[in-house]
Amino acid sequence: MITLQIVLFSVFAFIAVVTSILVVTRKNPIISALFLVLNFAALAGIYLLLNAQFIAVVQVIVYAGAIMVLFLFVIMLLRPEHEKNFFEENPKMKWLALAVGVVVFFQLIYTIFFGKLSAAIHQNTAKSVEIGTIESIGRGLFTTYLIPFEAAGFLLLAAAIGALVLAKKHFD
Repeated sequence: MITLQIVLFSVFAFIAVVTSILVVTRKNPIISALFLVLNFAALAGIYLLLNAQFIAVVQVIVYAGAIMVLFLFVIMLLRPEHEKNFFEENPKMKWLALAVGVVVFFQLIYTIFFGKLSAAIHQNTAKSVEIGTIESIGRGLFTTYLIPFEAAGFLLLAAAIGALVLAKKHFD
């Protein structure tokens, strides 16, 4: 029986696979970055189908928004059209990369067709909906994991202050 969830998963998976291939094969890095945004959106759709609403929202806001803007700034600043082609300098690396890609492809095919699903997948479907909500994640962060959350915040603050101090020394 084909359900809406299977159809949506198939559509999102197809979009993710096609856009990931297009990200790697495009010569223009700006077009490649735009396909990466579409790939992030397809992954967010898959996360929604897996009842991980928070991760889907973070995928769109953080990766498709902030990280892609950063990628585009770096691409514009580096001007990759003036860089040398890595595989022209090392032709043996091209064949090694192709061999590794083929091995990984056959591992994926083996896993898809001969792998067995866990019996515990369908047991806790209702609980997985509750765990993926923002309320549940927020409650866990601010109760059980408050000290590691605050430690990560202080670590990020120290890294930001360190980056400012290092940048200030170079401008003086």
